[in-house]
Amino acid sequence: MDASITITLSESGSTGRYEARVAGHAGVGELTYSRITPRRIVASHTGVDDSLRGTGVGKVLVERLVADARSEGATIVPRCSFVRAMFKRRPEWSDVLDDASAE
Repeated sequence: MDASITITLSESGSTGRYEARVAGHAGVGELTYSRITPRRIVASHTGVDDSLRGTGVGKVLVERLVADARSEGATIVPRCSFVRAMFKRRPEWSDVLDDASAE
C-alpha cells in the first residue's frame, strides 16, 4: 500500500465504511458495505473524489476490504461494479469471493 494513503474504518451495526485520505489532497475515497451475516459482507459502493482519480485509492480500498475479510474468515459479495471488476482482475482473491455474487 502507498504510505501516503491512510485508511480508516467505521462500523455501526451491520454497515461499515472505509475512508481513504491521501497526503496533500483534500478529497476522500470511500468503500461502503453491509454485513448480511457476521461472515458475509456485501460491498455496495466505492467512490473517489475527482481530485484523487488515478492515485490508486479505489484499489487500495478494495485491497483493505479483502485483507480484512480474510483475517475474519469472511466472504465478499461484490455488488459494487468497481469491486466486481477488481475481483475479475485478481483471481488470487477467489478465496473471499462469495459465490452469490452472480445474484
